[in-house]
Amino acid sequence: MLMAAMCVALLSGLQAQDLPRQVSIILLGATGDLARKYLWQGLFHLYLEEVGKGHHFRFHGTALTSTEQGQEVIAKVLESLSCPGDMASGHCAELKAQFQQLSEYRRLKTPEDYLALSKDIEAQVEHEGLRETGRIFYLSVPPFAYVDIARNINSSCRPGPGAWLRVVLEKPFGHDLHSAQQLATELGSFFQEEEMYRVDHYLGKQVVAQILPFRDQNRAALDGLWNRHHVERVEIVMKETLDAEGRTSFYEEYGVIRDVLQNHLTEVLTLVAMELPVNVSSPESVLQHKLQAFQALRSLQRHSAVLGQYQAYSGQVRRELQKPDSFHSLTPTFAGILVHIDNLRWEGVPFILMSGKALDERVSYVRILFKNQAFCVQSEKHWVAAQSRCLPRQIIFYIGHGELGSPAVLVSRNLFQPALPSASWKEVEGRPGLHLFGLPLSDYYAYSPVREQDAYSLLISHIFHCRKDSFVTTENLLASWVFWTPLLDSLAHEVPRFYPGGAENGQLLDFEFSGGHLSFSQPLLEQLVPGPDSAPLPSDFQVLRAKYRESPLISAWPEELIARLAGDIEAAAVRAVRRFGKFHLALSGGSSPVALFQQLATGHYSFPWAHTHLWLVDERCVPLWDPESNFQGLQTHLLQHVRVPHYNVHPMPVHWRQRLCAEEDQGAQAYAEEISALVTNGSFDLVLLGMGTDGHTASLFPQSPAGLDGEQLVVLTTSPSSPHRRMSLSLPLINRARKVAVLVMGRMKREIAMLVSRVGHDPKKWPISGVLPDSGQLVWYMDYDAFLG
Repeated sequence: MLMAAMCVALLSGLQAQDLPRQVSIILLGATGDLARKYLWQGLFHLYLEEVGKGHHFRFHGTALTSTEQGQEVIAKVLESLSCPGDMASGHCAELKAQFQQLSEYRRLKTPEDYLALSKDIEAQVEHEGLRETGRIFYLSVPPFAYVDIARNINSSCRPGPGAWLRVVLEKPFGHDLHSAQQLATELGSFFQEEEMYRVDHYLGKQVVAQILPFRDQNRAALDGLWNRHHVERVEIVMKETLDAEGRTSFYEEYGVIRDVLQNHLTEVLTLVAMELPVNVSSPESVLQHKLQAFQALRSLQRHSAVLGQYQAYSGQVRRELQKPDSFHSLTPTFAGILVHIDNLRWEGVPFILMSGKALDERVSYVRILFKNQAFCVQSEKHWVAAQSRCLPRQIIFYIGHGELGSPAVLVSRNLFQPALPSASWKEVEGRPGLHLFGLPLSDYYAYSPVREQDAYSLLISHIFHCRKDSFVTTENLLASWVFWTPLLDSLAHEVPRFYPGGAENGQLLDFEFSGGHLSFSQPLLEQLVPGPDSAPLPSDFQVLRAKYRESPLISAWPEELIARLAGDIEAAAVRAVRRFGKFHLALSGGSSPVALFQQLATGHYSFPWAHTHLWLVDERCVPLWDPESNFQGLQTHLLQHVRVPHYNVHPMPVHWRQRLCAEEDQGAQAYAEEISALVTNGSFDLVLLGMGTDGHTASLFPQSPAGLDGEQLVVLTTSPSSPHRRMSLSLPLINRARKVAVLVMGRMKREIAMLVSRVGHDPKKWPISGVLPDSGQLVWYMDYDAFLG
């Protein structure tokens, strides 16, 4: 009996496998703007591609709109669908009629509606003698609706056993790292990772989709060129002529960085910068290599960006969002970002990301500009495009619009002749007089698609064929937000540069970079929207010189303060090297000195690094490669950018014999002995300290049992915060220095700065109060937030 039942079940399964297959596609938000402009057309293109290949389709347009209204809208959309230009009109009309027959509209709002939809699909499949292969839910709805819809799909509308589910989501995917994590966690409670397809429509642009295949098909030519030795810089650009009018509610929440750079341009960056997988057709390999590219991105700083806002924007916000006349938005509508990648291939190569509204033209492109070290003896009029090494050498992935007007791949003729699939790419016809990026079109090998295809049509096809590499995974999404969120936080109160818009912008938004710093090329001569209650600008203040605890105080805005301190350190280094032949500099860790390290690395090329010894004031008891390590911070932000002899770098020995700060290893004593052997009288030329909110300095904390007095030069201490164990120079050793600089920055230091200004010499309670160089100089460097609040 049991065997008979098993045979019946097996026979039923085999018969089911033989049944024709059906895919149901449910478009939520089917009457919305995106659906009407792109998604229905994309679904129709999928049908044209797949008809007759073994699949049956049903298309369910859904929305909150009433059935009658929805049917009316959908009927108009279906009537407007178009076929490829090379399809016969009669055949097009036939297929279009079929598609209209297979498409329906229904209201989808309650859990009962989802259950009814599922039952109708199952009944229709059974009635027509089909086997359901899978369901695609395309959520063309605002993100706030995702979780409720996901819950309803998961509980009431999943396909049966043996059929797959694919859920398509449109950006934005969060506002920052925290919100993206929260949304990802909520969606992850309903769907598996392989069931989710996050759309970034830029990945469906034909030229963007061609970047990896182009790199793969031209490996032989590019292997030696695609690296820091040959690439001068990479530009990834999306310019728009339209402004944000009519969309200011969205734009006020997101701005240009969240709207364009964090997603579209960053995705393109990873395609250019990632290591090329052996098999670019493997979605898993591509996604893994993209994640590695994300992880190699150097952290962005406030000076990595320039921001702008077109002048009419605040007025549009006031009108559309009913803001008071005094309201002035800080939302950027233009941004330029300088990105560096910390790996061997791209070290030192600037990647420039730029996007903005109300600019002079609409165009998008990726430009890889190669270094040119040739010198040509003959005059320019004799240079031949395919031969002269003096002409600019570049590869441009021309995403669309602009003077060319269509997508294209351009390669300078003096580089190599690229290989592209002839079935889908053709040579661009000559257009006399057209110049692109400084060269006539004839100086390029130029190719454009044989048939232009809308991004959504391509992506919908990739959803159907399970091509996950064209979509944003949870892991890659969160990696992108890890990269962008700190910059967005640091720019939250930044006043953007105002620009008039269009051709009138002139050179106002031009920017330039030096090291890791980005700045506008043209000084701003006046504030275009001052307003009676506008906040003071840094230019309204000069560097303030005063006294603090009877010692010199220098106070300024952060950038000017850091520049002044860096200059003072360089001057001290030059004097010491001139007098003694070497400069001993002891540096504290933490977040405050990071900007100083970057300033020293990128703006002080006369610094005598070859004669400088670098010591640590304190260190956490963690391995030196740990992100918490002060030495790791020094390595990341300074050492890897300057030429200090490795034998002049002296990390604290906190990690010996695979143990951390073990008393029996005598690491503190060893560091003291090293100092005594190399530093005359144990007197550093300059010691850089900070000040904690509890009055600690170095890793000397209130009520610390060691390091505040006595004979020990280096001590082990305990911090109230994790990691608790620390190694630190002692106060007696610090006070031997020829100069001590104390850097205090940030509004959170205002209270302790006021308190310490009034206390006397009480290092047991306030360790910073014990910093009094025996025969040297103490100088306080304090920004306005810490000094004035």
